[in-house]
Amino acid sequence: MKIGFDNEKYIRIQSERIQQRIAEFGGKLYLEFGGKLFDDYHASRVLPGFEPDSKIRMLSSFKNDVEIIVAICANDIEKNKQRGDLGISYDDDALRLMDVFRSMGLYVGSVVITRYANQPGADRFRKKLSSLGIRSYLHYPIKGYPSAVDEIVCEEGYGRNEYVETSRPLVVVTAPGPGSGKMATCLSQLYHDLKRGISSGYAKFETFPVWSLPLNHPVNQAYEAATADLNDVNMIDPYHLEAYGITAVNYNRDVEIFPVMRTMFEKLLGKCPYASPTDMGVNMIKDCIVDDDVCREASRREILRRYYAAQVEAKRAGSDTETLRKMDLIVKRAGITPDIIPAVWTALLREQTTGAPAAAIELSDGRLISGKTSSLLGAAAALLLNALKALAGIPKEIKLLPPEVIEPIANMKIQHLGHHNPRLHTDEILVALCVSAVTNPAAALAQQQLSKLRGCDVHFSVIPSAVDEKIFKKLGMNISCEPKYELTRLYHK
Repeated sequence: MKIGFDNEKYIRIQSERIQQRIAEFGGKLYLEFGGKLFDDYHASRVLPGFEPDSKIRMLSSFKNDVEIIVAICANDIEKNKQRGDLGISYDDDALRLMDVFRSMGLYVGSVVITRYANQPGADRFRKKLSSLGIRSYLHYPIKGYPSAVDEIVCEEGYGRNEYVETSRPLVVVTAPGPGSGKMATCLSQLYHDLKRGISSGYAKFETFPVWSLPLNHPVNQAYEAATADLNDVNMIDPYHLEAYGITAVNYNRDVEIFPVMRTMFEKLLGKCPYASPTDMGVNMIKDCIVDDDVCREASRREILRRYYAAQVEAKRAGSDTETLRKMDLIVKRAGITPDIIPAVWTALLREQTTGAPAAAIELSDGRLISGKTSSLLGAAAALLLNALKALAGIPKEIKLLPPEVIEPIANMKIQHLGHHNPRLHTDEILVALCVSAVTNPAAALAQQQLSKLRGCDVHFSVIPSAVDEKIFKKLGMNISCEPKYELTRLYHK
């Protein structure tokens, strides 16, 4: 794969920038961390070379100075809000996040339950945290938030919140998802620090949009595509342009809230330390892009993948959606057509010639491999075997899994497990491949190629099964599909 981003440079200069900001505020900084602190696969797709765990590795580089606060909204706990990508509740994800941070050697100081109003679910969660030895604090709803500054920055507003005891120079405030109250937690801490005579400041860490790239740069357009369902819109920061005469990119929510933030800072600190919402950020992404063309191409592909995903979601919902209409505009504005991902037309051509669902992959060396549906294998399973054979240099005529291996599994599915379709999914194929590798050198060689699939583009001519989609994602492949089902029916599992 072509590299467009210098990951080691990023870890170095991003940590230096944050430490510089800590010093600017007298030695203590509350850093609101937007987006994913780890497993940032969007960033790794649009910035080839960026590692999904880069941000948490960056913090680990000076971990003795870092303390983490996890913020979670009491209403999200009460409603059992789920993370769509993981299928777990926000409160469970808060525990998962803390486990990951601790495994990286980072200190998790506490959990802040925001907008607490005696919700029973929040009470239960707090008791659970206590039983696990985790400190928790309560922050309360504030009437008129965020615009009624006088009611917020006072004893009945921020002053009512419990003060979170912290001990390290950098306090990272993160959360399971958006709307968890990260910014309010940071500003509440500033209020209480001021009362205690502690010098501290606030900054914001957002990977995207990249403020120092043009508004219409594909990296920024890909971010807009990724957040189309949140109604985020990239825009020129008018405050930055007025203050410095420099064009900077931000997004609508930060620009809209900045006048309120500025007034809050003036009331808290006597003056606002920032002239623009862009000033609040510490993003150093632009400085680490080493090949702009590579990042542009990768981002354009990501926009197309997001467009296909929006089409599939509209298909599942049974109607057009506002997200899809927004994606239509983004794709047209970026001048993107399906041919930028060769696996798309390869899969569609294979379906056209075979009359059945098909799939295709573009390997890292540019080779295009396809897979067709057969009586014993689905298109995804066939594609996986064909791709592994190609990577291992195994001739096409050699069968990694002969029929006498596949047929007993297919029969078991029908006769004993209640399946109506004998075709094997990719998880079943991988298990069969592992077993065959014990006696079959070709299967063993093919199995060794699995890591080479990471980062490859895959396209399906129909919506794949949940099992196949999950396996391909776990193998690190970038998947897309046509917005249609293999079968015409009302219920699709």
